[in-house]
Amino acid sequence: MRTFAYNRAAAVAYAQRWAFSRNPAYYDFSQIGGDCTNFASQCLFAGCGVMNFTRDTGWYYRSPNDRAAAWTGVEYFYSFLMKNATIGGVGNGAGPFAVEVGIGGLEIGDFVQFGRETGDFYHTPVVVGFLGKEPLVAAHSYDAFERPLRSYAFDRIRCLHIVGARE
Repeated sequence: MRTFAYNRAAAVAYAQRWAFSRNPAYYDFSQIGGDCTNFASQCLFAGCGVMNFTRDTGWYYRSPNDRAAAWTGVEYFYSFLMKNATIGGVGNGAGPFAVEVGIGGLEIGDFVQFGRETGDFYHTPVVVGFLGKEPLVAAHSYDAFERPLRSYAFDRIRCLHIVGARE
């Protein structure tokens, strides 16, 4: 399998284009649980161009009824990206892979996830820029572009740095 770099600029350009509207190629899940991770997956796909069609554990979208849980589910998105990487970011699954970093390790095109004190995570914005060292994010459900991270209320945060992708 060939490993290649994630195109961060393409992911951010996609986020800018679709932050306040919806790409008709994808279903809008806003009214049935939220569209944030669907939008995050679209941005990620714009930057890597490779899906993983492994049934049940992959990361893909064909239609609203034919998609991986990781395409739209916050926890599944995280699990796919983490399991698709191994120590050092070298794994063997198709598609993107990530490592968890601190806020200071984020780059444009990376993702943050917000969680409750109880431990469940519920929102997945994409990093689209920085104001000094503060990440600015884009998101769906509560549409935003270049929204400061500090403007969100959350109990926990995890930061997902996209290392690359494989095909």
